[in-house]
Amino acid sequence: MPYNSRLTFPTGLSRQMALHTLKQKLAGNHLTIGSWITLAHPAIAEIMSRAGFDWLAVDLEHSVITIREAEELIRVIALHGVAPLVRLTSNNADLIKRVMDAGAHGVIVPMVNSRAGAARAVASVYYPPRGSRGVGLARAQGYGTAFADYRAWLDKEAVVIVQVEHIAAVEDLEAILDTPGVDGYIIGPYDLSASMGIPGEFDDPRLKQAIERIRTTGIAKAKPGGLHVVEPDAAQVREHVARGFRFLAYSLDTRMLDTTCRSGLAECRRGAPE
Repeated sequence: MPYNSRLTFPTGLSRQMALHTLKQKLAGNHLTIGSWITLAHPAIAEIMSRAGFDWLAVDLEHSVITIREAEELIRVIALHGVAPLVRLTSNNADLIKRVMDAGAHGVIVPMVNSRAGAARAVASVYYPPRGSRGVGLARAQGYGTAFADYRAWLDKEAVVIVQVEHIAAVEDLEAILDTPGVDGYIIGPYDLSASMGIPGEFDDPRLKQAIERIRTTGIAKAKPGGLHVVEPDAAQVREHVARGFRFLAYSLDTRMLDTTCRSGLAECRRGAPE
């Protein structure tokens, strides 16, 4: 939850939730399930926030969401007691600074392929001396009224998730996960398979072996991780939980909307006269 103790929770949400932050859940290797937002309308964020996700990621990498729209989505998510994360376009310090200033609780960083890349992402989230982030007075800092509170919150609660989506990252995974400030990881199976020369071939034994190596390394390092289950398939999420994954993304706004419309319409027409 945000550092601001005066935050008013919407109906049905308890202040007890503030005692169980995403950072604390990750540190305890507890299961968290989130989802992806690619549509910029705040109603999407509100509906998904009220559904009970532990976190929601505003996707800047594969959507047309602007930084201004991202701020509004972050605000809606946070005010509903859910941790707002932002999946970045790249490991870019300027973009990390802007989304954190907008109030994001953390970032999901694509293509982190080395310890140096992981360290760069962490440094971009935190202020000196821990990091290198420039200081501004925006929404996160209460527009200048709560900088000290925000700085204290940042050191305790900010979240950095690295995306493991290249074979180079698999080969340097122990060093990446050992990087101070990395809280967890998420696998990008499409890009990982592409980096291996087998794009989208998820049944290829080489890809399965790479994912298994990631899974076992994450467990050995006690770093929660998982995958993005793109289709809204709860059974597949449960399978990943049974395998020891603890940071999982369940579908995304567009796929849930599409599959619900299609399946519902098909059921409406089943057995109906022509």
